[in-house]
Amino acid sequence: MSDARAWGFTDDRGTALEAVRTPARVVAYVRAGAALLDLGVTPVAVYGSGHDGDALDPVKAGRLESAGVPYLGPGRALDEARLRGVGPELIVDVTYDGKSAYALDEGVAERLGVPVVALSVGNELTLGAVIGRFGELASALGGGADLAASAGLVASAEAALRDAAAGVDVGVLALSGAGPDQVHLARPHAWPELARLAELGVRLVDPGPGPGANWLTADWGRVAALEPGLVLYDSRANAVGPGPGPAGPAGPAGGAGGARVAPWNPETPPSAVAYAAFFLELAEALRG
Repeated sequence: MSDARAWGFTDDRGTALEAVRTPARVVAYVRAGAALLDLGVTPVAVYGSGHDGDALDPVKAGRLESAGVPYLGPGRALDEARLRGVGPELIVDVTYDGKSAYALDEGVAERLGVPVVALSVGNELTLGAVIGRFGELASALGGGADLAASAGLVASAEAALRDAAAGVDVGVLALSGAGPDQVHLARPHAWPELARLAELGVRLVDPGPGPGANWLTADWGRVAALEPGLVLYDSRANAVGPGPGPAGPAGPAGGAGGARVAPWNPETPPSAVAYAAFFLELAEALRG
């Protein structure tokens, strides 16, 4: 009789996966891989999204670089032979629509016969539920993280942020710079982490009516008109960061007057460690 145990996991698309043993060689989208590493599961490799280039974006990488996890390049242009060469037994991606993997052409996985798990990071789940699902997957894969301790870490950071938010009256606007004439303004309730910030008392600035479910695309003058006291700028490599501009430091062509700025990674690894760090950094930024 084989001593191999059965393994199973149902992802957030409702796809039920089964294997005769727990997958040991996991390849993941960068965001998912960084979260799994925080949770005690070290991927054998990671890949990027269509926004990524040939080098790993350090903002999205978490501890992946220091752990020596190799980067295979953007997922949609993934070299099939290179992926085969790392011998994946499971691929872990994220999904925003509950239907398809975000960063990977799943045809590649199908041709290699490798199952794909896709976990939701969209606004149909609360931030706690998103983090919880990654914890469930990590546990199923044998991760050794203490999930109860992780939950305590987030609770402590949230308490610090709640206290900081209660002590100031600062409008906070999250955005992603797209160039000298364009910026994407985040709709707070479309992002699980921003929705959680609002629940903790952070006064988030809504960009107002217009097209776009997650972002409202506008010019930098719109940022100044909204008069935020603190701008959370997209710190990923594909976004335009803060710099000098005619109206202030928040963008290259318009800015936000005298607004302070702080980094925001819209693809923060869905782990307690990563979000606790973000909450504590934001608490400090709110205090000025």
